[in-house]
Amino acid sequence: MQAPFKPIEFLSRDVKVERRDDGTIVLQSNHRLKPYEKHVPALLAKWAAEAPDRLWLAQRRGPDREWLKLTYAEAKRQVDAATQALLDRGFGPDRPVMILSSNSIEFALLSMAAMQARAPVAPVSPAYSVMSQDHAKLRYVFDLIKPGLVFVQNGEIYARALAALDLEGVLLVHVDKPPSRMQSLPWTELVATQPTEAVAKSVAAIEPKTVGKFLFTSGSTGMPKAVINTQEMMCANVAMMSMARVRKADAAAPVMLDWLPWNHTMGGNATLQGNLAEGGTTWIDDGKPLPGLFEETLRNLREVSPTSFSNVPAGYAMLATALEKDESLARRFFANINVLSYGGATLPGDLYERMEALAVKHTGYRIPFVTGWGSTETAPTATSVHWASDRVGLVGLPYPGVQLKMVPTAEEGRYELRLKSVIVTPGYHKQPDLTAKMFDEEGFYKIGDAGRFVDPADPSWGLIFDGRVVEDFKLMSGTFVLVGTLRTTAIAAATPVLQDAVVCGEGRDQVGLLGFPNIAACRQLAGDAEARLTTAELLAHPAVVGALKSGLARMNAEARGSSMQVRRVLLMAEPPSVDGHEMTDKGYINQRATLERRRALVEKLYNGGEGVIEIA
Repeated sequence: MQAPFKPIEFLSRDVKVERRDDGTIVLQSNHRLKPYEKHVPALLAKWAAEAPDRLWLAQRRGPDREWLKLTYAEAKRQVDAATQALLDRGFGPDRPVMILSSNSIEFALLSMAAMQARAPVAPVSPAYSVMSQDHAKLRYVFDLIKPGLVFVQNGEIYARALAALDLEGVLLVHVDKPPSRMQSLPWTELVATQPTEAVAKSVAAIEPKTVGKFLFTSGSTGMPKAVINTQEMMCANVAMMSMARVRKADAAAPVMLDWLPWNHTMGGNATLQGNLAEGGTTWIDDGKPLPGLFEETLRNLREVSPTSFSNVPAGYAMLATALEKDESLARRFFANINVLSYGGATLPGDLYERMEALAVKHTGYRIPFVTGWGSTETAPTATSVHWASDRVGLVGLPYPGVQLKMVPTAEEGRYELRLKSVIVTPGYHKQPDLTAKMFDEEGFYKIGDAGRFVDPADPSWGLIFDGRVVEDFKLMSGTFVLVGTLRTTAIAAATPVLQDAVVCGEGRDQVGLLGFPNIAACRQLAGDAEARLTTAELLAHPAVVGALKSGLARMNAEARGSSMQVRRVLLMAEPPSVDGHEMTDKGYINQRATLERRRALVEKLYNGGEGVIEIA
């Protein structure tokens, strides 16, 4: 770990710190936010003009799974054609376009066309359609935004979901297969439309405050909120991201292999649109960081050498194992890599060291790991680690153009974080009551997260994420439990047994966990490759229980107090429920809804008995 970092030119850490008498701190960059495009479609038009033959999107298709490729010029032609088709059918600001699909080339093209027609794009989590049994969230979202068009990549896959909706007067569009017994327009008809001057007039009418997207996020009740994303929000944020890492004029265009779902702000705004802003190539990865699905990602990495790579910690765990076993794959992966990024949880230290050891072996350098922090309401990234650091768990410093207000909490050195910037949403669609609660008396968005300085004496070293203020609770002793911090620490300590968990113990004498196990990893620990053990037998296997107990016991020994110690765990066979609001649209666990739905298990956790694992 003494090897130097790969030389990358980052934005300097130049921050202004305002300290108020009440202990509040306002942190902002001294760098001025650079000018940004008026709207997202301008990014596509720019590269279609400057690099028409450059590859923009590619995705595997057909029985042989060959790459279907689309250049910037080809994409612009299809987007203009689809825009004309939408304008011909009366689409505009009052007729949103709802997308029910996983990432696809057509998903991206329709998103751009809808924005050119000034019709808000509303991409919905596929889980609401294909995992849900009652489609309650899908119907709620549909009724909330009242779309004029619903798009599905494959009508057969989404047939049950479509049948749950009242599609009277709604245009249905499909790509691969039409839904049975429903009138649906083939995608090919949209892109066969001949553009007229109406397209250019519509694009010229796009304003910075024009609504570009409705992105959905779940609150504590589990019902989605439609977060307004204006064109200005999205364009300002990609400009901020591009400032964080300086690219030389003669540098090769970025190459990205992307699986992050585009219905989520990180995938759709930061990844897809961020790479578009740089004129990059996005290879759509149909793999996911899950057992049985990550093999597709590895197959793609044998053909694509990305310049940057992003994943969740679970994905990096799978990737590190594969790279350690396959020299050829590792050489190809590291051939052009400049930065690695992670999100969703803290990257465990041992995993960071494994990835850096691989990087040094194959490049002679450590590769900087970067991350950021924000939300659907901030388009999404408000802070970034824009420097090479060997410390994981940071959220960095505010981007240029972002004010970060830090309000002291009851725990010394811990602050509630609030934001003011052009990237902050104006509010929630048709929910003025919720919008009014978003902001404090100075107009700062109350995101609900907490943080602390790496070094209180030198704020330029950035911030550490320190949990969700709204989730924290007190033990019987009166000690605060920082739920977000403890949860991520415990999951990392219990690797690979825990895939996720919820933290219990409000009003009790000890902290406990209801754990969602990583079944595939547990079978590997138990030597049960043939899956002969039932789930209950697997979760009680000595190897699984032993790995969980030893990992959490080490964490407890290093903890700074009882509030950061987990003393009991119950592994649950039932996965998180979409219909029970236990899983948010981002794929995260809803702590409050899960505890409410599983109250009987919480009681069992503290009453003891079969399945309850006590930790030293």
